[in-house]
Amino acid sequence: MAKLVLDFEKPILELEQKIEEMRKYEDNLDIADEIKTLESKVNQLRDSIFTNLTRWQRVQLARHPDRPYTMDYLNLMLDDFVELHGDRHFGDDKAIVGGLGTLGGEPVVVIGHQKGRDTKSNVYRNFGMPNPEGYRKALRLMHLAAKFRRPVITMLDTPGAYPGIEAEERGQAEAIARNLFEMSHLPVPIVVVIIGEGASGGALGIGVGDRILMFENAWYSVIAPESCSSILWRSWDYKEQAAEALKLSASDLVEQGIVDRIVPEPQGGAHRNHAMAAETLKNILREELKALKKLKPEKLVQKRIEKFSAMGRWAE
Repeated sequence: MAKLVLDFEKPILELEQKIEEMRKYEDNLDIADEIKTLESKVNQLRDSIFTNLTRWQRVQLARHPDRPYTMDYLNLMLDDFVELHGDRHFGDDKAIVGGLGTLGGEPVVVIGHQKGRDTKSNVYRNFGMPNPEGYRKALRLMHLAAKFRRPVITMLDTPGAYPGIEAEERGQAEAIARNLFEMSHLPVPIVVVIIGEGASGGALGIGVGDRILMFENAWYSVIAPESCSSILWRSWDYKEQAAEALKLSASDLVEQGIVDRIVPEPQGGAHRNHAMAAETLKNILREELKALKKLKPEKLVQKRIEKFSAMGRWAE
């Protein structure tokens, strides 16, 4: 299957292909210096492009099909991961995964949205859009974490909660609201990581925590740029303007006090080097959990409630 190349990545790809072609003749021709010069040019070009991305371009990167998903991170970061299934009420939602594992020797509970990489797996995962049973499964795992005093790590990557009639019949809004309340009072450390798309209540349903981390090419907003454009301009054609207005990038959200820390990505984006992205996240998570574990449960909950209560305040 051909890899997706975004428009702003094409100049880099063209140079990389030229280098690969030249390497075929490297043994017969003295072109090592030319190759080294082109490699330096690629690095400079990549730095120039990826340090000046627009908000819409970051949205495109967050949706890249080669980008690591929750299960990719779990397999790369955790030892002895055991996935747990079902909400004990209705069924097992494949759009949310979770279970027990060890992060650098620290027992943790990890929960996250999961997408698919092709049509078959996307249908299986419902395109990463959870039903109520997904949020109830997440809540069951969080209660398990509280019982055994394990920190919770959640990974956000969804275009939104599933909007189907059957989801509403089974209490989609109640399930998300229940998670917001329960997570705000959970007596163990919670670290939230926005690894890709963080859209609306679908993301927030597992997004209340003591520390909110966000990959530099992820996005987090009450609405997707296309939907915002559709509402304001009656067309998807203004999605780039909508993305700028929504201020949904990691740097925007740090400035607004919603996100606490940006997780840097490998050069060219997380989709180019899963292992490096996972190693960076693992180190940051260990650092954050070490600091949070020093707080007593009642202090942890108090600070968490104060953190989210302060969001949206302004002075005239």
